Amino acid sequence: MSAHFVALLDALLRRSLRMASQVEDMLHESSEVAFQPNEALARRVITRDREVDNEEVAVEAEVIRLLALYQPVGSDLRLLTTILKVTNDLERIADCVVNIAERAKHTEVQILANQNEDLKQMFPLVRRALRNAIQAYAQEDADAARRVISEDGAIDALYGQIVRKVVAQAPQSPGNIAAHLDLLSVAKNVERIADHATNIAEDVVFLATGDIVRHRADNAPE
Repeated sequence: MSAHFVALLDALLRRSLRMASQVEDMLHESSEVAFQPNEALARRVITRDREVDNEEVAVEAEVIRLLALYQPVGSDLRLLTTILKVTNDLERIADCVVNIAERAKHTEVQILANQNEDLKQMFPLVRRALRNAIQAYAQEDADAARRVISEDGAIDALYGQIVRKVVAQAPQSPGNIAAHLDLLSVAKNVERIADHATNIAEDVVFLATGDIVRHRADNAPE
């Protein structure tokens, strides 16, 4: 491929990584809103979602343009398809983050969140999973990506515990059912972010090795 194409591809990758950094920052802000009242920060998270949406559309358009103009093959084709898929997952993560900010900005939900030790553990684990998936993407590191994939089970287990505890506790305070449902929504969106981070990690394995590991039970490192 020409040097011009290589430069365009590199610029597109850097653009998707900037988008990833923005989404990671939004997740950090929403995790603060989940436990501490901050209406301004919640609004900031919600507002930033439009920027992520616009970036996803722009990146997708550029991927399609480069595919049409240069018809890349091999590793260049894998990189373009990976950029397309990763930016889609990043946009979905931003949607989940907005849902968290919208649900968690109520004081009643924040009280429940601060009482829920599983949710307190879940947020940093998910933030770490996303950060590690993005770093693996930036470095095309298949081993690091596989570690992200292998850690998703612990996050799923915490989410299961949250569901069981809320189901057991909610009937004891019928006047607070709405807050319990909002807490479940927060936890579900956090769990979904971990799933999208896992998707990114699976795409990194494909990018680095050409191996498709989605839906496989043997994709964790030995």
